[in-house]
Amino acid sequence: MSVFIDQSTRLVVQGITGRDGSFHAKQMISYGTKVVAGVTPGKGGQLFEGVVPVFNTVAEAVRETQANAAVIYVPAAVAASAIFEAADAGLGLIVCITEGIPVLDMTRVLPFVSERGARLIGPNCPGLISPGKSKVGIIPGNICKPGKIGVVSRSGTLTYEIIHQLSTQGYGQSTCVGIGGDPLIGTNFIHCLSAFQTDAETEAIVMIGEIGGTDEQQAAEFVRHGVTKPVIGFIAGQTAPPGRRMGHAGAIISGSSGTAAEKMAALDRAGISVMKRPADVVPLLKERL
Repeated sequence: MSVFIDQSTRLVVQGITGRDGSFHAKQMISYGTKVVAGVTPGKGGQLFEGVVPVFNTVAEAVRETQANAAVIYVPAAVAASAIFEAADAGLGLIVCITEGIPVLDMTRVLPFVSERGARLIGPNCPGLISPGKSKVGIIPGNICKPGKIGVVSRSGTLTYEIIHQLSTQGYGQSTCVGIGGDPLIGTNFIHCLSAFQTDAETEAIVMIGEIGGTDEQQAAEFVRHGVTKPVIGFIAGQTAPPGRRMGHAGAIISGSSGTAAEKMAALDRAGISVMKRPADVVPLLKERL
């Protein structure tokens, strides 16, 4: 099994004719993802790579191809509109790669998506991959291998590092999800932990957090009461100074709640094995499995 995507995922790429959209659409097609449509207003009727039909609207794409998921590669100024359009077309999964979307836009997007029963992953995220089944986003397929370790991360780059550590030492992944590091995101740690807990083929979970906010503390409390599988955790930004934003818009320490030390302590209290560095992931997994 896998989480959120699998062989039945039928993907529409919003922004498929743009620089990023076209590059990553080719990568997803090459990996084996069923990319059934693209959307670029004004370019309907074209064929991307001679195979994938391009439509002017998501509604047209869904009607003609039975797409059930979307990935968004459009500029930040129009990304919220792209999410609205995907949700309004009835798509169950929307993955937004775009970074720099204003927080005010997201305050309107999240309730709209929720009201329509869709799951939004991102924005400002690398997407997700179920190795050997489907890849939606920008996670490199060549570093992944099928297996039974679930991965959920706020950090794109650290996602790749952890996956590489796992794959090179024989630990394949069921699904890897990059949830994004913005202050307002559609899918959080708890959503992913819950999905991995109920996935019969996921045997252990790796959770990668970072400084800023309290999401990791809330996730730790959820693990304490609702997760029976081994969880390995990492907090990025252990040397970050207070009051300074580090990388993601959500990665800013305010008081003591957002510090790496406080987060690592919360993970430890919940029975989560805490990595001091990414290379610790496999030794800790071996202890727990």
